[in-house]
Amino acid sequence: MRQQRYLSVLVLFYLVLFFFATSIRAQEVEDEREFDYAVKSEKGPRMWGKLKKEWDACNKGEMQSPIDLSNERVRIIRKPEKRNYKLCNATVKNRGHDISLQWHGDAGSVLINGTEYPLQQAHWHSPSEHTVNGRKYAMEMHMVHLNENATNKIAVIGVLYKFGKPDKFLSKLIRNISSMIDKKDEVKNAGMINPREIKIGSRKYYRYVGSLTVPPCTEGVIWSIKKKVRTISRDQVKLLREAVHDYAASNARPMQPLNKRPVYLMAPGATV
Repeated sequence: MRQQRYLSVLVLFYLVLFFFATSIRAQEVEDEREFDYAVKSEKGPRMWGKLKKEWDACNKGEMQSPIDLSNERVRIIRKPEKRNYKLCNATVKNRGHDISLQWHGDAGSVLINGTEYPLQQAHWHSPSEHTVNGRKYAMEMHMVHLNENATNKIAVIGVLYKFGKPDKFLSKLIRNISSMIDKKDEVKNAGMINPREIKIGSRKYYRYVGSLTVPPCTEGVIWSIKKKVRTISRDQVKLLREAVHDYAASNARPMQPLNKRPVYLMAPGATV
């Protein structure tokens, strides 16, 4: 009887893991062969919405990302954002269009407007997808969170990087990334990784509602782009581009129209 109960719990555990894995894949395309970033390609950003019916939002959506975060349009609001991340087993995967760090289990969450969003994965784009007052940066990291029961199911924290000193967190993954150069779908065990090790910067961040920046370009994504710009070395950016085999000059989606959406600068504290 005890053994049967144990087996039932084990089966339930794996079903939950499967649910989260398939949920995030349903939101963000894993197979780079279905699209690319080359400007003149038949599978490039301008054609994404025409490649599949379920990708229609890529061309016709009114709340697409990325956007320019211009100070002229920003409304200042003081509201805290709480991150509660935990040590968790993770793997590094070459998805063909980017390198993804995926957590397996409970890696913690971010609390936004009273709703918890569990952390799923992080990945890198170069150059940056979002710009600030028209300025594009060397790289942008996205930490993707998912809550299937929320009205806005996806929340992404974005961190911008300029060229400078190497990023210490990324340095820990260099060996894994170097071993999967031009090896699509290659997966390496990264061991136990605490997302807190990712240096995000100040508590100030831009907030707006947009979309995924890859097909199917799902809208309703809550974006939090950190105001503080971190540093990354040229070698680190070069490695992230060499590791994937899409052969495009970048893996950043072109800028999308704002369409009168409000953009907020969330600045907890006394001054901005």
